Amino acid sequence: MSAPAPAPAPVDKSQAGVDARQYHIGIAPGEVSSVALLPGDPFRVPFVAEFLTDVREVAHNREHRTMTGWYKGRHITATSTGMGCPSTAIAVEELARVGVTSFIRVGSSAGLQPGIAPGDLLVSEGSFRNDGTTDAYLPKGFPAVPDLELTAALGRHADRIAAASGTHSFRGISASDDAFYAETPEWIGQLNRMGILNVEMEASALYIVARLRGLRAGMVCACSSNLVDGASLYDDMKAALKEGWMRSIEAALETAVELDL
Repeated sequence: MSAPAPAPAPVDKSQAGVDARQYHIGIAPGEVSSVALLPGDPFRVPFVAEFLTDVREVAHNREHRTMTGWYKGRHITATSTGMGCPSTAIAVEELARVGVTSFIRVGSSAGLQPGIAPGDLLVSEGSFRNDGTTDAYLPKGFPAVPDLELTAALGRHADRIAAASGTHSFRGISASDDAFYAETPEWIGQLNRMGILNVEMEASALYIVARLRGLRAGMVCACSSNLVDGASLYDDMKAALKEGWMRSIEAALETAVELDL
């Protein structure tokens, strides 16, 4: 009687696709720079490109659109993450496999403290992990924190750029939620009382994956609305938000140059 066949070995995803064109983002090693700006929306990647020279579109697969170019002598990559922590974690993991070592999220976020206006800049000093993706990586007690030097530089440039435009820049702890429409008034009030500066959907995954993989990460967002002042996302604020996005991108680019990322 023949011996039973050995059980197949489970796939080790930590090794799958290394040194190859990445399945989700569609990028191969050598096609991007060492620093990536991460908007959520693929249609905001061209906003980053407006600051760059010698722009090239590298890939656009699913929610992940990538363009590269040059800013003040630095090679810059911009890749969209899509909405939420699951797609953000995939983008960061795969970008790291093709050579990116520093990540700066440049997205939208809702303010949670009085006085924050649409278009203001919000620099995250850490993220409250109210998501499910990072729980698959680490226990809840592990903090989601950005790179400190990178964050300090983002704060300096955000302050300067905001002041020059007559707007404001804020720093503090952000929250990363999974369910946009499940954010009840009670939950928003609780976040406000905890002193949380703003809420978005991606930073905790960015910080946790970066920390585990030995990478650098930070976030500077434009305020899209204020959930305690009643400045609604659905009001006529698109112009202020677009201007805020552009200021956040400039702060991220200046940080990349200053730190030689």
